[in-house]
Amino acid sequence: MSGVSGNGVTKNTSRSSKIPNNDKNGRLLEKIDDDVLLVNQIRDKLKYNKRKDSSEIRQEKSSTDGDVPIDVAKGIETGNSEEDRDSVESEDEDEEQAWKEQSEYYKNIDTKTFRQYELACDRVKQFYEEQHECQTVAYNIQARINFKTKSRARMTIWEGLEKLNKLLDESDPDTELSQIDHALQTAEAIKRDKKPRWFQLVGLIHDLGKLLYFFDSKGQWDVVGDTFPVGCKFSKRIIFPDSFKKNPDFLNRLYSNKYGIYSKNCGLDNVMLSWGHDEYMYHVAKNNSTLPKEALAMIRYHSFYPWHHENAYKYLMDDHDKEMLEAVQSFNAYDLYSKIDKQYDVDELKPYYLELIDEYFPTKVIDF
Repeated sequence: MSGVSGNGVTKNTSRSSKIPNNDKNGRLLEKIDDDVLLVNQIRDKLKYNKRKDSSEIRQEKSSTDGDVPIDVAKGIETGNSEEDRDSVESEDEDEEQAWKEQSEYYKNIDTKTFRQYELACDRVKQFYEEQHECQTVAYNIQARINFKTKSRARMTIWEGLEKLNKLLDESDPDTELSQIDHALQTAEAIKRDKKPRWFQLVGLIHDLGKLLYFFDSKGQWDVVGDTFPVGCKFSKRIIFPDSFKKNPDFLNRLYSNKYGIYSKNCGLDNVMLSWGHDEYMYHVAKNNSTLPKEALAMIRYHSFYPWHHENAYKYLMDDHDKEMLEAVQSFNAYDLYSKIDKQYDVDELKPYYLELIDEYFPTKVIDF
């Protein structure tokens, strides 16, 4: 847990209190598990590169002219000329800019019809009351230790999506559709606007971390809903802010001040956000995929509405966060405004997305 000092572990608010031995053990387990994950990730990448190199050799041998090298990854003949190389670089730059452009489809949408929590049903309000009471520093430390030290399931991304389809998100006031319907709506909207393939995949898997509900969650309060930092003052810009009064950290002298256990501009990588599907899926994707940093940020922060939608907690941001904020906000429009009644034919779209998944998750069967 980067950014969380020893003072954030114990219930004693004194800065001189000692860290409990069980937390030292927990941090040691985390360090060991991080090392294991890194070794496995390197191993998987080596296997993937070996397969890729073999494929390239076969492609080159089958080339009829023998003089034109084949760029297997891009599927185009590159040649050796500077003009060809400039063309490829230009295409890469165009793709990089494409995901940043605002969707024409959502420019005139009535944003006030979404996230109307004041009109939300009792189910949604009761959910946030429980979430705001239970998301403490102590719980979040233990949740991260559990993630690092427990194994849950091994399956493919698509198998995960099918399993997730059984869940109804109690925190969402905008849709009653299934999880796979929302995943496909989001991904198809991104594909419609010709965004990069990695962006489309984010649309498909951004909520896949809700699988946590079927593993070791305490309910839905530690799986879904808007996220927020723990260990510092709860912002008034969080939904239903008054419900934090029941949180044990609310009156803690350390956790209830502006910076709490953090420091000014420490960076969100050093801030402990409330545990849920965002943080969970971020780590799964980081350990098993080749997705770019923007994609990982979209997954990790897409439910952090107090930050990317309400401009809260800006004083914790560093320069990297400013860059990632642009990516998260680009994705947010698709996540939020694609929630419509239209349902896609899953079997019809499945082949396209299976290929897309394999492109960025080379090991296919992964640890969740």
